[in-house]
Amino acid sequence: MDAGQIDAFEANRSRLKRLAYRMLGSVSEAEDAVQDAWIRWQRAGEGVTDPAAWLVRTTTRLCIDRLRAAKVERAAYRGPWLPEPLIEPMTEDPVERAEEVSIAFLLALERLSPLERAVFLLHDVFDEDYAEIAATLDRSEAAVRQLASRAREHIQDAKPRFAVDQEKAMKLAQAFMAASASADFKALSSLLAEDAIMVTDGGGKRKAALRVLVGREDIVGLMQALSWRTGGGYVANFSPARVNGLPGFILHLSDGLAVMAFEPGDDGQIAAIYNVRNPDKLGHVG
Repeated sequence: MDAGQIDAFEANRSRLKRLAYRMLGSVSEAEDAVQDAWIRWQRAGEGVTDPAAWLVRTTTRLCIDRLRAAKVERAAYRGPWLPEPLIEPMTEDPVERAEEVSIAFLLALERLSPLERAVFLLHDVFDEDYAEIAATLDRSEAAVRQLASRAREHIQDAKPRFAVDQEKAMKLAQAFMAASASADFKALSSLLAEDAIMVTDGGGKRKAALRVLVGREDIVGLMQALSWRTGGGYVANFSPARVNGLPGFILHLSDGLAVMAFEPGDDGQIAAIYNVRNPDKLGHVG
C-alpha cells in the first residue's frame, strides 16, 4: 500500500469514527468497525476512484452487520441500556456537536432498524445525498427516502435544545454531586425537576436500578437508600468531564468506575441523569 492510500484513509478516519459511534453507540465497537474498514481498504484501495465514498459505504455496512448480530444480545440486556459514554475533557473545546451525540439522541436511534438508522445518520447528520445512500445500501432512492421519513418520525423530538448555558449546567451538576456526597437530600430534591428521570446501566455486572427511575421522589429515594447502605454520602471521589456533550463526572467507587451525565431542563433544574456502571462500557475511560 502506497502513502497516498494511507493518507486517503487517515483523512477520513475521524469522520468514519463519528459515523460508527452514532451507528453503534459504543466507542470500542466504533474503533473496531473502522479498523475492519482499514483492513478492507488495504485490499481494495488501489482501484477506488472515490476513497471517501468507498470508506463511508464500507463502514456503514460493517456497522449494520454489527447491529444485526447484536440484536439478540440487546434484547436480553439486564436493566436499562445506555450507550458507551463519549468522554471529552472540560478544559478543551468539544470535538463533537453536543446535540448529535447526546444520550437522549442515541437512545432514540436505538428505536430504529439498522437501515433506518444508517439512512437517517448519513442524510440528516452527515449530509450524504439520497443517491449516494441508495448506492451504499443497495436500495432504490425511493426506498431510502421512505426509510428516512420513517426514522424522522421516531426521533423528531430527541435532539436536546440545550437552552441552558453550559457553565450553569455544570454548576447544577456539581451541586448535585455535592449534595449527594453530603447526603443533603433536601438540597438534592430542589435540584431535580419534578418529572426528572434517572437511568442507570449496570449490565448485570454492577449494582444498578433495573428500571428507569421517574420523578424527583423516586430518584431521591434511591439516593437515600444508597446513602444508608454506605453509611454516608453516595460518592466523594469524582472528576468533571464532558459526557456525550453534557456536563458530567467520572466517579471512582469502591467497586470500580462509573460515569454520570446530567441533562438540564428549561427550568434550570436537572431533567435527566444518566449513570453508566457496566465495566464493559468503561474500558476506555481514564
